[in-house]
Parts: sequence; C-alpha cells; structure tokens
Amino acid sequence: MGNQLVWDERYNIGVEVIDKEHKKLFSILNKLFDFGRQEEKSQWVCQEAVKYFRDHAIQHFADEESYMISIGYEGLETHQRIHRNFRDRTIPALERELELTNYSEDSVNHFLSVCAGWLIGHTMIEDHAIVSGETVKQWENMMPEEEQAVMGQTIANLLHSMFQLDPRLISNYYGGEKFGDGIYYRLIYSTKEKKRWEFYLIFEQQLIVSTIGSVINTKSEALSVMLMNAARYVARQLVERVKGYFPSSDKFQIKEEQLLTYEQFQKVFEKQSPQFSLLFDTGKGYFAYCVAATDMLQPEGGVSIITENAMTEVGKYLNQNNVEKIEISHKKKVLVVDDSEFMLRAIHDLLSSDYEVITAKSGLSAIRSITLDRPDLVLLDYEMPVCNGSQVLEMIRSEKDFADIPVIFLTSKVDKESVSKVIALKPEGYLSKSMSPETVKREVDHYFEKKDRVKR
Repeated sequence: MGNQLVWDERYNIGVEVIDKEHKKLFSILNKLFDFGRQEEKSQWVCQEAVKYFRDHAIQHFADEESYMISIGYEGLETHQRIHRNFRDRTIPALERELELTNYSEDSVNHFLSVCAGWLIGHTMIEDHAIVSGETVKQWENMMPEEEQAVMGQTIANLLHSMFQLDPRLISNYYGGEKFGDGIYYRLIYSTKEKKRWEFYLIFEQQLIVSTIGSVINTKSEALSVMLMNAARYVARQLVERVKGYFPSSDKFQIKEEQLLTYEQFQKVFEKQSPQFSLLFDTGKGYFAYCVAATDMLQPEGGVSIITENAMTEVGKYLNQNNVEKIEISHKKKVLVVDDSEFMLRAIHDLLSSDYEVITAKSGLSAIRSITLDRPDLVLLDYEMPVCNGSQVLEMIRSEKDFADIPVIFLTSKVDKESVSKVIALKPEGYLSKSMSPETVKREVDHYFEKKDRVKR
C-alpha cells in the first residue's frame, strides 16, 4: 500500500478539540498505511492498530457530539445517526472481513480505503456544517438506524433467498446517483385518504440478466421484454413482502406502476425526503431500494404499466433505453455539480445533445457519482455551501483512483483575488457563470478537442 493521508488546513473546522482529534485519526490511519507496506506483517500488531483506531474514533464521536450539544447545533440528531452508522455497522463489518481473511493484504487495504474515504468526506462535509450552521435537509425523514438496519437485513435476506446472492449494504443514504445501465422502477401505493407511499427499485441491468435471466435460461446478455416483465413481478413481490413492515400497510393499495428513464427518476426523486434509501452491491451489479411517504402528488412521468399494455409498453421502454444507450456510448460523460437546481438544468440542457450529462447537488453526491459512474470531466461549482468546490476537489485528488479526473470550476466571482484562489487549486480551468451559454458550450467542446489532439 503506497498511499498516505496528507493533512491539509482545509480539514480544520476552527474548533480546537475537533481539529486535534481529526489530525490524530489521520495519523493513526497513516501508521496503518505504513504497516501495509511492510513485507513481514504481524497480525497481532495490525489487530491492535485497528482496535486503537476504532476506540479513538468512538471517543472522538462522543467528544464531537458533546460540543454540538454545548452550542445547540440543530443538526445534532443527523450527525449522531451518521456516527452510529459508521461505529455500529461499518467498522464491525470491516473487522469481520479482516478476521475472516486472517488480515489479508486485500482486507487491510479495504479497511484503510473505506475508513480514509469516510473520514475525509465526513470531515469536509458534515463536520464543516457544524460551524456553518447548515443542516442536511434531504435526510430529515430517515428512519432510526435500528430500523434501517432491520430493513437492510430484510432486503439482503430476500435477495439471497431469491437469487443466492450475498449483497453488501454500501450506504443507508443513497442519493439517486447513477450507476451503470440502470432500470428505474417505481411503485405508488395510496389510501382513500390520499396518503402515498412511493417505492423505488433501481437495478443495474447486468443484475437482472445474471439473476432472473439465469432462472428463465435466457442466453442473451441484453434485456428482453420477457425478462423485463419477469423482473417487474419479482420487484412487486419483493415490495409486497417488505410492505408488511410498515404500520397500516393493509390500507395501502397499489395505484400505479411505472418504468422511468434516469432523467425522469432524478426529477422525481430529488423532491423526495425518503424514509429508507439503501444501496447494495450484490456482487453481480448494484441494487437500490428507496421508500418515501408523502401527501404530495409528485409529477408522474415515465411509462405507466397496466396489464393490458404491459408487453407493448415494456417493449417501447426497452427500445428507448437501447437507443439512448447507443447514443450515450459515443458521448463523453460530464458530471455537473452545483447546489442550484436552475444551474444544473441549464447546463444539462446546454450540453446534453453532445454529452452524457450527470448532475449532483452536493459535494457528497458528487463523490458518490464519481465512485459509481466515473465521468470524463467534472464541472464543479466553486461557491457551494457546507462543502465548497475546493473541498470537493481535495476529496477527488485524495483518492488514487479519482486523482486524474479533470475538473473545471464554475464560479460567479471573476475578480482578480477570487480567480487567483481558483487557479491556485490547479484545476483544468474555470468558467464564469456570467458567460453566455454558447461560450460555456464552446469551452467544454474545446477542452475535449484539445484532449483528443494530445492523445493522437
């Protein structure tokens, strides 16, 4: 393992007790990184180092929460929830992996990469929010960790019993990021009083082909109408099995079943505040399971499926997906990160004819998007709240697998001092938000043309 965590002043949030502990956690991980490079490793030394990191992290969480209580921080409950998830779920799962593999090099590297990534992301986003006073609104309605854990295990057990998969829960906070070629399935339940539940099941296409496809013995590596209809009924059965977990579930009847494109899914899902939003790696593809309860009637969109039109509409949906996939396969992938929905939509509309455009509204969502679906270029808002563009760039550069992804800043400030700060971070360039749409498009085109010339 050749990596090191380099402390940067950007990690400081300005609270001495928290900053001091962050530096200590970085130092402990670096000692583990050093250990990973040694040819002769002592399993006992590694066990003690992992235990030391865990105990120190737990004490740090307690100290940080005490500080938040002392200042009356409104985001305390959400912060505690994130701490508990890492303390009670992530670290124990990593420790089990280490024990089962006798502290193999791969499992040690996995432990280090997960802990390093979590520590950087948490420091730069949630911890900086403590001093800015911001709170993360998207997760306000999330169920308590205990209930999320039960739901996660329930879904994992169902996937195992149906397909003999051993799914790994990656995140309790799936934010709608794109992964691979996806199928976006939405089930809407309602009561006579107009209460609504919306279930979202997102399958990576290869997951459907390798599981349901093997059951019905299809030889094709692509989705067919038959395979897609089989997947729909499997998805409905899964939802019905889980629906009983909710109170008064017998009062909810299915109102509508839809297949969405990714863009339609994004538009609907970004307005939700889900109760559960779970992302799994099944070993054969990603799978996400999300539930939102709402009194609001969201814009429907998508292909509405009823028994009489199922074969025809599913066929149209798959044809549309195939056409889009062929078109996208020749396009460069651009991730646009901005906290303004207006800017995201404007840049998406500007670039989507020539590029595959993915959007993210926060630094954390950007990192998840990069992890799940690596872009060719990132257009990054420099002035985002909570976690600004320079902090997101720092996170990208700190990850070996992402370090070479090109980033161009979007900025509304073009005075000499502001531009100097942007340039000092060494992005591929910067674009002013005051530029005309034609100029922004021309600059993005020019970047890719220049890169293609260099390759030749």
